Amino acid sequence: MAPSHPALARLAPADGRLTIGLELPLDNDWGQDRGRADRAAGRPFGVPDLAGHARLAALADRLGFAALWVRDVPLYDPVRFGDAGSVFETFTHLGHLAALTRDAVLATGAVVLPLREPLLVAKAAATVDVLSGGRLLLGLASGDRPVEYPLFDRDFHGRGAAFRTGVETLRAAWRPGPLELPAAGLGAEQQLEVLPRPVHPGGIPIAVAGGAQQSPEWIAEHADASLNYPRDPDALRARLRQWRDLAGDKPYLTPMVLTLAEDPAAAPRPIRLGLSTGRTALIEHLELMAELGVAHVSFNLRPNDRPVDELLQELAEEVLPRFAAPAPSAAAAGRRG
Repeated sequence: MAPSHPALARLAPADGRLTIGLELPLDNDWGQDRGRADRAAGRPFGVPDLAGHARLAALADRLGFAALWVRDVPLYDPVRFGDAGSVFETFTHLGHLAALTRDAVLATGAVVLPLREPLLVAKAAATVDVLSGGRLLLGLASGDRPVEYPLFDRDFHGRGAAFRTGVETLRAAWRPGPLELPAAGLGAEQQLEVLPRPVHPGGIPIAVAGGAQQSPEWIAEHADASLNYPRDPDALRARLRQWRDLAGDKPYLTPMVLTLAEDPAAAPRPIRLGLSTGRTALIEHLELMAELGVAHVSFNLRPNDRPVDELLQELAEEVLPRFAAPAPSAAAAGRRG
């Protein structure tokens, strides 16, 4: 994948600016107030309220957030994981978001590739890419929920090999010309193709989430970006040094849980997979991440008790201008029609 792919360039501009996105759902279902109300009403934990999902996604796009990320959680598991993720089926949801938004990159964080048929993933991803005017970034993972694998007739312990084969199949399906899969006995002479074709000739950019049961060398060679959870500054510095040594200037992307205090001067404190803080310390933290080499941060706002609209407005007015995403390319804008 060429680094100039518009979706990847929007998240990781050449001038090194940090960009900011959002992880869906945009809800308060992890907040303390909401948790108490849900328990009193007998509602399960980790299942978001999606009544306002379309309005909030469109608002986030208008406010200038660089990306909207959706998760792939095939089965809600209240016993072992307690989180339904984005709830909607991933590619159906992305197709809807393509119609609701104009500028934000649509990203998956991440599709569990070994649970899916790679050729169908290739077709679904290309469909979203075309409907969105080339705005898709496909984050892929090997999966971490053993209970799901036998239900899909998949081998949990073989998911690493299945992941590699799946990525190879995706790349083959997006190349111009007849599909060739020698390992499956399929040659170009059979004249099979996966349609539609992605908007850009190089295909769709792939970000590998975590280790995906692969070596760092394999990820650096076969991925277009790395998607990794936040770390303390020393650990992040070491991880980025390794990534740069192996992958050169390929982008490093980080999802981050954020509780944003009403008081801008509120002191930061670590929370699981993120930070609870006022915006002043948040800006300082993001500046440090940018200095270390993180290209893009996506915020998960679910632990907040403040209304999501209020959070989006504060971030858009006070934080985004310091880390402004570049405007979409003229070519991409023209494809949106």
